[in-house]
Amino acid sequence: MKFNRRAFIGTATATAATLSAPMFVRADGHSKPRVVVVGGGAGGATAARYIAKDSAGAIDVTLIEPTRAYYTCFFSNLYIGGFREMNSLGHSYGTLAAEYGINVVHDWATGVDRDAKTVTTAGGYTIPYDRLILSPGIDFVDGAVPGWDVSASNAMPHAYKAGSQTELLRAQIDAMPQGGTYAMVAPPNPYRCPPGPYERVSMVAHRLSEVNPTAKILIADPKEKFSKQALFEEGWNNHYSGMIERIGPDFGGENVEVDPAAMTLSIDGEVTNVDVCNVIPAMKAGRIADIAGITEGNWAPVNAADLSSKMDENIHVLGDACAQGDMPKSGFSANSQAKVCANAVRGALTGSSVFPARFSNTCWSLIDTNDGIKVGATYEATEEKIAKVDGFVSQTGEDAAVRQATYEESIGWYDGITADMFG
Repeated sequence: MKFNRRAFIGTATATAATLSAPMFVRADGHSKPRVVVVGGGAGGATAARYIAKDSAGAIDVTLIEPTRAYYTCFFSNLYIGGFREMNSLGHSYGTLAAEYGINVVHDWATGVDRDAKTVTTAGGYTIPYDRLILSPGIDFVDGAVPGWDVSASNAMPHAYKAGSQTELLRAQIDAMPQGGTYAMVAPPNPYRCPPGPYERVSMVAHRLSEVNPTAKILIADPKEKFSKQALFEEGWNNHYSGMIERIGPDFGGENVEVDPAAMTLSIDGEVTNVDVCNVIPAMKAGRIADIAGITEGNWAPVNAADLSSKMDENIHVLGDACAQGDMPKSGFSANSQAKVCANAVRGALTGSSVFPARFSNTCWSLIDTNDGIKVGATYEATEEKIAKVDGFVSQTGEDAAVRQATYEESIGWYDGITADMFG
């Protein structure tokens, strides 16, 4: 299926229905049910918009998000490669507030009282809810990479939360000495955007091939295999032959230490001086999920049919933060989950129709100019999990026209999903 902005939004809109809401009266006399959404990314912004839009004012929606401009992680690698400008990745919440009546609170959510059904913020606000939707994205596991913590992210950026970290990494790459070394510490499973680190390697290689063609790229990877591996490796051989070296677990890729002060990377005891070190640590659900007491291990388990927490039926968790089954952690996945969740929440609070849960995901990656690849699947809700139904993936050896069409499809998707998120 080909994606463009109109097709993406039209398909999404067709899954929703607007129905008259019955009178809802809280114990405190408030005449409308209240939904609070924490996190304004692909999951949270989409859920807030769909609930506000399709309830026709019958539900009060509050979106809590600390940043005034949201920079998408998806497509941020293309900024590193020189294919996008940073401002093209930034989006505001003005339309959600002005056209959809969403109360946008720019603050950090710092507490959840599940008994009182309230969220507290760093600014001192206490916001009541009838349903709470958490879409906080990721945080990093402490001690995942010996020698690195978030205080070292200026010296060794992760750039896995888009914005200033992305700009910093690009600047460091551009400042590398001729013939220098860019190193990446790749994350273990599961993590946000499975193809993301390898698209990043491709974009770094593209940038270096233009400004620093004798530079080297070193990947320390704890995983035996990774998403779209054959496609990436084919592309690296075709476009960047001799530039990229990947060290997997068989050769010490899971035994890594870094020294940000000395700018060194140690792989299985062998120390290498590097010029840029992009450390992408192990990940976990954004901190508010843990504060709410709905995590098990690093992630928040949910029910597949409505993304409700398995620990609290009045809380729903979307996107990267949730443990839901077979879907990868991606912006497309979060957006897809948000629409299912919004439909279920609206139905629970207003009595409107709830449709069977259906999910989809596609992850596009760019290897070089007009050399786009993709992987995707459709999913359904089962008692145990969100389960994969069928899937597709680009093939090695595809001709240039197919790869260019895949890249152009991704641009249409980007325009469509960001309009779907922010209106």
